Amino acid sequence: MADYDDAPELPEHVLEELTEQAAEILLQARYTIALTGAGISAESGIPTFRGKEGLWTKHGEPPLNQYEQFVTDPEAWWERVVERRRNPDELSASLQDAVPNDGHFAMAALEEVGVLKHTITQNVDNLHRLAGLAHLTEIHGNSQWLRCMDCGTRSPFDEIPEQRPPRCDQCGGLVKTDTVMFGEPIPRLALDTCIREASQADCMLLVGTTAVVSPAADFAWEVRSRGNPLIEVNLDPTVISAHCDVAIHGKAGEIMSRIVDKVKRGLETRDEQPS
Repeated sequence: MADYDDAPELPEHVLEELTEQAAEILLQARYTIALTGAGISAESGIPTFRGKEGLWTKHGEPPLNQYEQFVTDPEAWWERVVERRRNPDELSASLQDAVPNDGHFAMAALEEVGVLKHTITQNVDNLHRLAGLAHLTEIHGNSQWLRCMDCGTRSPFDEIPEQRPPRCDQCGGLVKTDTVMFGEPIPRLALDTCIREASQADCMLLVGTTAVVSPAADFAWEVRSRGNPLIEVNLDPTVISAHCDVAIHGKAGEIMSRIVDKVKRGLETRDEQPS
């Protein structure tokens, strides 16, 4: 993406100092959670929605009554899904081809060493899963899955269903793609998980998100309202930057990799100290 290719780089000493500060906060925290957005996946070639090269900037925002359209005529809606699978638009094509980048792998590494307890992602691209992240809530769903509207059962979207609209194998309910549409309520299980995780967090890591879309952004403000630190990693400043203890503006892949390296060194030093 042009925005990311042209991003100005922080001076080395500034980047070193900020990533050291971020690592120290993460090492001191008891229960860190993360919120990620489109910015972390832009380096995998998936276009963002806002910004100079954003899909909505170039093509306009999608209709706000998407969910109403689906409920009114699910068969017609599914035919459009089938057409998009056969002739992908810019976003669909990028989702099919994308692979995780260093930012995704860094998040998984933080989880693996026990520093990152849970991640809430607004992305539907499946890249956190592919990178190995285990404790994950996809608050806006996953483009590679289907979901029953009645019982909430999720299943892989491996092939185009013969019956359209498809029905749930478990309860017979109507099935749609797992991605949350405009006008559609966030699935209750996902929302309850986010609320629970945010309520016990004493630190939040914000990666590639503008922190303006509710309810996802609300969790960051909640963590901050209790006096807990926020760490921001994003290409550009956002509405929440001034409220973060550390705000690092640049490419998420490089910055997150540096933070992980420092966290691992800190953990090794801690283990070497006599008890």
